[in-house]
Amino acid sequence: MTERLEPAAPAATSARSAGHRVVERRAGEYVFEEGDLGTEMYIIQSGQVEILKRVAGSDTRLAVLEKGDFFGEMSLLEDLPRAASARVVSDLKLLEIGGATFDQMLRSNPEIAIRILRKLSRRLRQTDDLLRETLGTSETESAAGIPRADERRPATGPERLVHVKSGMEFPLSASSETTVGRKDPVTGIYPDVDLTPLDHQRSISRRHAKIYRRGGKFFIAEDIGTMNGTFVDGERLETGVPAEIAEGDDVRVGLVDLTFRIAP
Repeated sequence: MTERLEPAAPAATSARSAGHRVVERRAGEYVFEEGDLGTEMYIIQSGQVEILKRVAGSDTRLAVLEKGDFFGEMSLLEDLPRAASARVVSDLKLLEIGGATFDQMLRSNPEIAIRILRKLSRRLRQTDDLLRETLGTSETESAAGIPRADERRPATGPERLVHVKSGMEFPLSASSETTVGRKDPVTGIYPDVDLTPLDHQRSISRRHAKIYRRGGKFFIAEDIGTMNGTFVDGERLETGVPAEIAEGDDVRVGLVDLTFRIAP
């Protein structure tokens, strides 16, 4: 639970940049509040914002978003009041997207469109689970052996991605598939291999690639909407087409160079 803060004293500033409205907010201010009407979404250029939901008279934090994350898209898509509040954690610079530029943004940045779809898909799964529990059905998807989208699967075995320069190692998931990318508070979906600590230039997409285990062989495929490419031994992969990887192969994800290791 969090207590409501009064907005910082000076008013926010805004400017026009490349046909878009750049909005600035100071720590403690609200970008919008639950119940407000809204026809814009926002992409964070710098700073942090927390998403809050009013529950039993107090604000509950749902997520903390940072550079590259977006929020407010539901009101833009549905033309309904805001379902939650957005409050500034640290001084914030936002790109404000109205309906007129929304289509253009999706065309130029397909990763955002994919993330919106994943966010909606996750909400549908959560609603389905809630309905199953309410109706007293015998099994949810997790109980039936199908992993939930946000379920972290612990690694077993020696297979891993190694960042040689730092010495950091990232074990593969125990399941037959391992997602590789960066944590995504927008969708609430987190990859099995989270390369956030290495991706200082934010070159890796939130769900960048997937590694498949098939018998004794391993394959990697770039995910839909990935922006900065996936490479095996210097050769760029075609989106969605798996390529086999073996012990010692160089795997580049965005601008992060890794080595695939099987031997302990």
